[in-house]
Amino acid sequence: MKELIRKLVEAAGPSGYEQSVRDLIKEEVTPYADEIRVDALGNLIVRKGQKREGGLRIMTAAHMDEIGVIVTHIEDDGFVRFTTIGGVRPHTCLGGRVQFINGVRGVIGGEKLESMDRVHSFDKLFIDVGATSKADCPVKVGDVAVFERPFLDLGKRLVAKAMDDRIACAIQIETLRRLGNTPNEIYLVFTTQEEVGTRGATPAAFGIDPELGLSVDVTLTGDTPKGIKMAVALGKGPAIKVRDSGMLADPRIVRWMVETAEKANIPYQLEVLDGGSTDARAIQLVRAGVPSGCLSIPCRYIHSPSEMVDYDDVQNAVALLVALLSNPITLG
Repeated sequence: MKELIRKLVEAAGPSGYEQSVRDLIKEEVTPYADEIRVDALGNLIVRKGQKREGGLRIMTAAHMDEIGVIVTHIEDDGFVRFTTIGGVRPHTCLGGRVQFINGVRGVIGGEKLESMDRVHSFDKLFIDVGATSKADCPVKVGDVAVFERPFLDLGKRLVAKAMDDRIACAIQIETLRRLGNTPNEIYLVFTTQEEVGTRGATPAAFGIDPELGLSVDVTLTGDTPKGIKMAVALGKGPAIKVRDSGMLADPRIVRWMVETAEKANIPYQLEVLDGGSTDARAIQLVRAGVPSGCLSIPCRYIHSPSEMVDYDDVQNAVALLVALLSNPITLG
């Protein structure tokens, strides 16, 4: 899967501008899908199977978009001012390189700080694209960019920008490849605009009207020096979400996921996340409500230009998702 992951994470696709990522994914899933369509918000909806006796209509969701920046103003001397798309943090920006959708590249600089103990606020940051004036600046107000970092293979640990959530896109693609006959009608959805409020998942779920929903997304870890207190670590298996700040996972789904993992001898962790949420939050509230849960991939340094996952966790997430989708489902 590593080459697939590399292609996905190195593509540029900030929220609302997911076209290039969608094209890559569409090419990968076409040989294995029974139906493919793109809805009005740009979600790529891939169907596998038809609902048969004992089966359910299931929607899984992995978002294609990544955090980024958008130009708000061009200074007279050609420096570019910007604001954020999604959860960009200023301390991860200074000295970072960005790539605009039109191919222009630049580096993020900052104004002089009064104290080196301080962190730049966004109004003190700018992008240097090599321009000398507003007239020769190759970008304009409204242009969007993502952080530019190559995929780094450290063996078991993989590092890149946009692991959130392209690693889950890769997991859904590989799951589709491995799925055999199933009584379930499965919609693997690659959603848009998750980073700005789970916007794509809402109309996608409304259109599909699933009987069960699962998001596939990254989650924080508690395994770095003096880091947060959280019972999730790299290399100990995918995490089964119990709660985050946007949703409570349906206890029946948590139990089903745990029992499936244990039956298949797949390592897993239980996740309680203090901050952040996923597309499951949106799926859960659609129409008359959808029993929903989330399969999480432990990830260090989320919303930075160098997010890290464990390759064993990725492989085990695929194995668990295949096991979950392959058999009849009874929620007690």
